[in-house]
Amino acid sequence: MKILYAIQGTGNGHLSRARDIIPLLQQKGELDILISGVQADVELPYPVKYRFKGLSFIFGKNGGVDLLKTYKNSHLKKLYKEIKSLPVLDYDLVISDFEPVSAWACFIKKKECIGLSHQLGVLNKKSPKPKKTDPVGKTILKRYAPVTYPYGFHFKSYNHHVFTPVIRKEVRELKPVNSGHYTVYLPAYDDKKILKVLKKAGDVKWHVFSKHTKKAYTLNNFTVEPISNEAFIQSMSSCAGMLCGAGFETPAEALFLQKKLMVIPMKNQFEQHCNAAALKEMKVNVIKSLKKKHVPKIAEWIKSSEIIKVDFPDITTDIIDMIIKKHTQQEKAASLGNYISSWQDFKKASLKSFLLKSQQ
Repeated sequence: MKILYAIQGTGNGHLSRARDIIPLLQQKGELDILISGVQADVELPYPVKYRFKGLSFIFGKNGGVDLLKTYKNSHLKKLYKEIKSLPVLDYDLVISDFEPVSAWACFIKKKECIGLSHQLGVLNKKSPKPKKTDPVGKTILKRYAPVTYPYGFHFKSYNHHVFTPVIRKEVRELKPVNSGHYTVYLPAYDDKKILKVLKKAGDVKWHVFSKHTKKAYTLNNFTVEPISNEAFIQSMSSCAGMLCGAGFETPAEALFLQKKLMVIPMKNQFEQHCNAAALKEMKVNVIKSLKKKHVPKIAEWIKSSEIIKVDFPDITTDIIDMIIKKHTQQEKAASLGNYISSWQDFKKASLKSFLLKSQQ
């Protein structure tokens, strides 16, 4: 069986989750990997067959998506060529983690596409939504990567097609401690903005991971360094608390490690505002932006000791097994065989009944 696993490359969460999903898919058949997007800092330790520019959202430096840069970087003609060139019909199974090239290639060529992403968990009708509506953001989320069968991840299993987060094996195996520092990952803010605000929040050690610096440096009680998967995991494992955007994987992993958590949803990002709504329901600290007026809330959070307890069981293997069983030709053939067998049994039973009646 040939499987195509297509992964969104904007941000690091999709690729982090893929590290655990890929080995499971490799056990099921011949696997090809596709990545599109230009904003990820995490590399996969697996060969990638297709690398596309795709359609990426570009992070700004003041708390949100840079819409102008996103538009300038879109290259829709190139995107259409990528969609047309992808041979999705060569695969028995296509799984898309919010990846637009594979999703639209399947849509155009009338090929089933299995969606497996956090975004599909957000879109589920039973998942929490922010009070302020964003019809444009919601439409973009729906149309960005259309799929035939949606399966989602979220902070809670809001229905039977929404699963709890995939916590990477390397995170599950950690033995977290509290070394007293606070880990910061706010990719939509530049370093100067982060340091300017947080230096007023308390005299604690801050470990900042930045998308906007290429060289590590230390300034007073701040350590700032480029994003590295290994360094980030170790910092998160030993921190007193995590301050990050209202993404999915990082907050989920921080909660799993029983760390204090505060999130700031990105501007112009409907998905993150939905995440913030879900986290707020769970009593996680949420602030609207990284501004001086929110310093008292950050300071209060630093002084607090409340830990949110979560239950994120390791069910990734079960999810992949379910998808393979439900959406492959082998299963369809088995279902057909069961149907034919049942029909034959029915005919035999009917014939037997007819003969018995004839003898009476």
